[in-house]
Amino acid sequence: MMRAGNERLSGNNIVIPVAAGESITEGHLVAISAAGYASEASKAENLMIAGCAMKPVDNTGGEDGAVEVQVRRGAFVWNNDGSIKATDVMKPCYVSDAQTVTITSTGSSKAGVILGIEGDGVIVETL
Repeated sequence: MMRAGNERLSGNNIVIPVAAGESITEGHLVAISAAGYASEASKAENLMIAGCAMKPVDNTGGEDGAVEVQVRRGAFVWNNDGSIKATDVMKPCYVSDAQTVTITSTGSSKAGVILGIEGDGVIVETL
């Protein structure tokens, strides 16, 4: 069956099922596990960073996929753990926690690419 007339113009807004027992705060980095379920990003290997949570969700009492989180992909300002410098622009950065990025890849997953550094944080593209 064709999906004529259902063109999707932007992939910047996506909806992802949330893992059981997870709560995701609005404005935090969202990660996807190998099983395909979302959680708040944390310093862990083998996660895919989806983007920024647009609304809070609570699946602490639910099973995998019982709720979904709205995620926006794009460029966002995240906290700098202090390791990212101006010379790191256009380099990959990694998750330190759900609001913080680091230049150190050890034990973490790629958050995105550094586009700039400002007084209030690091501009990271999560595409």
